[in-house]
Amino acid sequence: MPPSPLIALVNGRVLGDHGPREGLAVLVRGKRIVAIVAHDDARVAEAQKHDLQGHLLLPGFIDVQVNGGGGLLFNDAPTVETLRGIAQAHRKYGTTGMLPTLITDTAEKMRAALQAVDDAIEQRIPGILGIHVEGPFLANARKGIHNADLFRLPDDDDVEALIAPHKGPVMLTLAPDQVPLPVIARLAGAGVVVVAGHTGADYATTRAALDAGVCGFTHLYNAMTPLASRDPGVVGAALDDPHSWCGLIVDGHHVHPAALRVAIAAKQRGKCVLVTDAMPPVGSDNPQYVLNGQTIVMRDGICQSEAGVLAGSGLDMASAVRNAVQMLGLPLAEASRMASVYPAAWIGLDRTHGRIASGYQADFAVLDDALVVRETWVGGIAYPVG
Repeated sequence: MPPSPLIALVNGRVLGDHGPREGLAVLVRGKRIVAIVAHDDARVAEAQKHDLQGHLLLPGFIDVQVNGGGGLLFNDAPTVETLRGIAQAHRKYGTTGMLPTLITDTAEKMRAALQAVDDAIEQRIPGILGIHVEGPFLANARKGIHNADLFRLPDDDDVEALIAPHKGPVMLTLAPDQVPLPVIARLAGAGVVVVAGHTGADYATTRAALDAGVCGFTHLYNAMTPLASRDPGVVGAALDDPHSWCGLIVDGHHVHPAALRVAIAAKQRGKCVLVTDAMPPVGSDNPQYVLNGQTIVMRDGICQSEAGVLAGSGLDMASAVRNAVQMLGLPLAEASRMASVYPAAWIGLDRTHGRIASGYQADFAVLDDALVVRETWVGGIAYPVG
């Protein structure tokens, strides 16, 4: 096969560590970034030009918690076609990589989901990086919208299915007050990205789980014991620990902006990650979907059951980045890192994804000044948004 052409992304503002920079061109060949050079570099003249029309060029967004999108829910049909549709729906919002998320379900559904993600990666479905299994090893006291009738303890077959060789990272949300520490240690030791969520654990139990291998927290503040003066709870353990990551749903509904700013201030830089917890209405005209036999309706961006229980979100990653800037007052460069560099590090892909740098995957989000996505690139291929 002939070599892939050299493409130069020109006339854009490349977002670096210190903000947008003009006068640069990003050279791409095939799926990889070749170099970032001055716009008048000789290689630019020889390359095919792609005009960014003065827009911002950011690393593509990586979302480690995506339940659905485009009218599709991963739980309903854990297949390659479902994954293709969900990834396509989120691509218009700058998401170039995701962990499709299976909410609490049966052992058979979990195995089907693991296989579907492996198959999707094998078939090179754009945007599918790995899987997030959220449950069923959770606590009834903090069940949220999950079906507590399916909660259980992991058995040997579950552990073997999770630690078996997979094509991408496997993230598992579990409740440290339910799962024994040796099981946590075995999962983490085998490379599973073990995170805590939907848990009624106290501080000491959470601290012990961190020592055993838990490396992060699913949608911090939600579905976990809060921080109190004499009972720090899961939230206190998360904010006190310098090494763990925290997923943040920055939609103005799940967590108050002040609480989000407190978490970002408390954690070491690089440990707060934007996530969507997105549901089928994202990228769809249909605001309704069914989960665990309940009809969920999205109104004003809020997904709730008839009883008022939050059921994921209607958030997309571009909106999460905008909210981090406008609602939380973060610099765009930091909000961008929370959507790219930091999640890539959390799931162990930071040597290939999440940055605009030589050798990295050519995944980009092209945004205008209102931080609206105009183009998304995945693996060196441009997907216009419209």
